[in-house]
Amino acid sequence: MFEQFYPYEYAQSVFSIDYDKLYELGYRGLIFDVDNTLVHHGDPSTEEVDAFLLELQSRGFRVVLLSDNETSRLESFTAKTHIPFIPDAGKPSPKGYEAALEKLGLERSEAIVIGDQMFTDIRGANASGLASILVHYVTVPGQRIGKRRYVEKALLVLWRKSGRLHQRLGFVERPL
Repeated sequence: MFEQFYPYEYAQSVFSIDYDKLYELGYRGLIFDVDNTLVHHGDPSTEEVDAFLLELQSRGFRVVLLSDNETSRLESFTAKTHIPFIPDAGKPSPKGYEAALEKLGLERSEAIVIGDQMFTDIRGANASGLASILVHYVTVPGQRIGKRRYVEKALLVLWRKSGRLHQRLGFVERPL
């Protein structure tokens, strides 16, 4: 019942993922959510995020951004990196995930979704047959979280107890 929301792995941040291990596991494509995954909701990209995405590409990964945001937001976000993107994805519908795979030019088994929401990013990845990593959402001091985040916390507890569905990639987080 809850399995549709369970990620393959969990990491504190996109920066704490062991991308060398993902590469060793055969992943060549990275499908990133934007808001609260790479930057706080609505914020522009940062020098750190731009350098990070370009570094991943230089290491042999194909990268695409998959977002429910409009084209103008993503054009602005990728202005310095020219990372390809899929706007108005309609997550968790598989349609956007299929478009991301097509843009990457990879098979399902070669791509992984990285996002901050179980109800959209992870559910959509699962519905599309894609592996996924849930990252802790980007926060700012004094930020209040919505009801969905509390439900996600409960689902994470169930996921950690699930055994066979927990750490399906063999733990891909490295210390920050």
